[in-house]
Amino acid sequence: MPLNYDLIKNWLFPDVEQAYSEKDSMLYALSVGYGHDPVDQDQLAFVYEKGLKTAPSMPVILGYPGFWMKDPAAGIDWVKLLHVGQALQLHAPIPPAGMVVGRTRVKAIIDKGAEKGALVVQERQILEKISGTLLSTLEQTTLCRGDGGFGAGDSAPKPPPKMPDRAPDSVCDLPTLPQSALFYRLCADPNPVHADPQLARSAGYARPILHGLCSFGVAAHAVLGRCCAYDPLRLASLSVRFSNPVYPGETLRTEIWRSDESVAFRTWSVERNVVVLDHGNATLNV
Repeated sequence: MPLNYDLIKNWLFPDVEQAYSEKDSMLYALSVGYGHDPVDQDQLAFVYEKGLKTAPSMPVILGYPGFWMKDPAAGIDWVKLLHVGQALQLHAPIPPAGMVVGRTRVKAIIDKGAEKGALVVQERQILEKISGTLLSTLEQTTLCRGDGGFGAGDSAPKPPPKMPDRAPDSVCDLPTLPQSALFYRLCADPNPVHADPQLARSAGYARPILHGLCSFGVAAHAVLGRCCAYDPLRLASLSVRFSNPVYPGETLRTEIWRSDESVAFRTWSVERNVVVLDHGNATLNV
């Protein structure tokens, strides 16, 4: 069934307040691969309380409004949803611990047609509760495969820039652990497809898959290490398209192209030789 454009575009989201601790920040960093070399001082800074830094991709787990598309009132065929894109802007340093407020709105709905579905773009702002400082802006794009054909909608987003047609300037291989999804689901998104082998098989996967946002965090880790010398203040933004699922235990290879303060990147599963994150783009602070 086509979705109700006016209903979804004006969906009311309550503010989400969330307290998090240094342990939460360290668990997130461990989940996306920081500390895989436990004597690497640059990585240790994100997983050890002495001079603790926050992984800059951590806002993706803060102030989350919940799986609202599953609400029967939305009328969305939630079984057919796919998370196809994610963007992150960083406006201020993310404290290792604190209290934040997440404010979400539906930014755009694009009708791709009755056979192709609809794109729903959500925007979430993460603010520090006491000061009101805007820390980060997130943009999540969801493909609602069963909900196109409603006949009106917002303009389609600009296509992402083409990937460079040359060898990458650098390559970063980061392993994921066989239990990576079990770690990450303690940070966010307890969807059982990431833990239950039987349910994963019924969904068409050989075994439980890694969260897309965990893969996003691993790619952000690669960019931070190769382009920012592990300084979170140098990363201004990051965006990707999700191409294929990742299985925990696979090695993620991120190819990186530099052009001044702009970075293009793409991430592969080494073991299966498939692109899992495509059209990656990051901007750096001077």
